[in-house]
Amino acid sequence: MGALEGMVDRIVDIATDGRHLSRDRGFLKVSEKGAEVGRIPLDEIAAVIVHAHGTSWSNSLLAELADRGAPVVICGTNHAPRSVLMPLEGHHAQGARLRAQWGAKLPLIKQAWKQVVCAKITMQSAALASTGQSAAPLHMMIRKVSSGDSGNLEAQAARYYWPRMMGDTFRRDREAQDANALLNYGYTVLRAATARAVVAAGLHPGIGLHHAHRANGFALADDLMEPFRPLVDCTVRALVARNGDQVDSEAKQSLARLISLDLPLGDATTPVSVALGKLATSLGQSFETGQLALALPSPPDASELSELGA
Repeated sequence: MGALEGMVDRIVDIATDGRHLSRDRGFLKVSEKGAEVGRIPLDEIAAVIVHAHGTSWSNSLLAELADRGAPVVICGTNHAPRSVLMPLEGHHAQGARLRAQWGAKLPLIKQAWKQVVCAKITMQSAALASTGQSAAPLHMMIRKVSSGDSGNLEAQAARYYWPRMMGDTFRRDREAQDANALLNYGYTVLRAATARAVVAAGLHPGIGLHHAHRANGFALADDLMEPFRPLVDCTVRALVARNGDQVDSEAKQSLARLISLDLPLGDATTPVSVALGKLATSLGQSFETGQLALALPSPPDASELSELGA
């Protein structure tokens, strides 16, 4: 077990085979062969990520985690999520907000996706600039993003971004056992935190703005995490440069700490985990009012980006 600390919320990582997870008087208790090996206060847990074989858990623990809105993510050997357990209820006005989400007008949805794409490319620009790479082409693309990103500037930006962020030979492949495995783990942490924020805001995670594959039950989480992905990329770049592409405990600690990274939002700074909550809430309010007002963060300083994973 790893309790990845030093953050507003804690990511619990289960990477050792044969552990049993249970609830014990307000704690998540981890046992092996009947003996306790660790415990963490339930109120501090943002998500539980399970990679190990033979993991078992009690129903009472899963119910307690659901009551606190903490997802349980089951991962494959490539550290990409295979299943996510989420609560059925997440907000006092969930019914009304879900109806507003279902009934949202297409122009509002397209404008929301445009703003998300612009925020993502802006964060990619800052990420590249922090490494000394030219971000000028990305700045040009931001100005060209249209409603719904009909010109697919997100993909164009990715083609420019990835070889400069991760090297000319890099290809994003979820199944590859190289730097991609580190990216998978970082995105899994981010996706879990985003899914938690979406449900807490009273929204349905399966009803996306752009991602719409019928097998994706977390399309909206995948949409809203997009502007935050370059934070993972910067961290992985530094980890690979220093220690190679092993998904070890140090790498997991660095990636899990991202949810406590402070980002500029409005006139203040707020941790990523809180920024995700504000973004999801602002989208829910936009659905209800019919007026788009998304709370999207700005990139941190170049010096902070360059220190991620260091």
